[in-house]
Amino acid sequence: MDDSLLVEQDAGVLRLTLNRPDRLNALTGPMHAALMAALRQAQDPAVRAVLLTGAGRGFCAGQDLTEVTPDHDLGATLEDRFNPLIRALRELPKPVLCAVHGVAAGAGANLALACDIVVASQSARFIQAFVKIGLIPDAGGTWVLPRLVGDARARAMAMLGEPVGAAQAEAWGLIWRVVPDEALAETAAAIAATLAALPTEAMRLMKQAFAASGQNTLDAQLNLERDLQRAAGRTPDFREGVQAFLEKRPARFTGRPA
Repeated sequence: MDDSLLVEQDAGVLRLTLNRPDRLNALTGPMHAALMAALRQAQDPAVRAVLLTGAGRGFCAGQDLTEVTPDHDLGATLEDRFNPLIRALRELPKPVLCAVHGVAAGAGANLALACDIVVASQSARFIQAFVKIGLIPDAGGTWVLPRLVGDARARAMAMLGEPVGAAQAEAWGLIWRVVPDEALAETAAAIAATLAALPTEAMRLMKQAFAASGQNTLDAQLNLERDLQRAAGRTPDFREGVQAFLEKRPARFTGRPA
């Protein structure tokens, strides 16, 4: 696997670290390939949660512009690299946590926002930097931003390209939690460990439900909840959860679908 992505697996957590700190972890072709390979690895039943973070002083500056020539087909880059990556993150049947420090810019910001849960250090900044080079938000930015912060804020973030600090991002609902800079690594590791100990199949079904909610009517969503809850109710983790509740003890979930 390319050394621009560090991959570690321990106690049910697959930790992925973007590892080009000299370039603020700007994304390259080999990094995309490594990330896709790692997400395939995450399909292993032994993996129950994924933690994505970055090495050095920032999370990710987006696409490495040294790979982009004046006649470059940016649509092809999206089709071949970014779009499959964002789809793979959203469709992964495991919870994905992103820990952001420093800058998360352009596609780097939207890579973070494609994860299920985002925790950020106080010094983190989210920047839709595309307008600064004459582009539109990609990597799912025009889809996720209005859903997280509303249309007015999404348009201003995209059109002005101004940094949004971590505290503001939390207040707007762009991310889940802000922690002190020095606590980010420990907090992210603890959250990832918690996710890895929870009922993995239930979270897979949750992701499926949330993914469908944007286009479903209430009736359609209620029907989907019925079907997914039926499936959740047939898992060993549901039986364990009920038994643990009745016995007044912590549940010992396995994450097995059946």
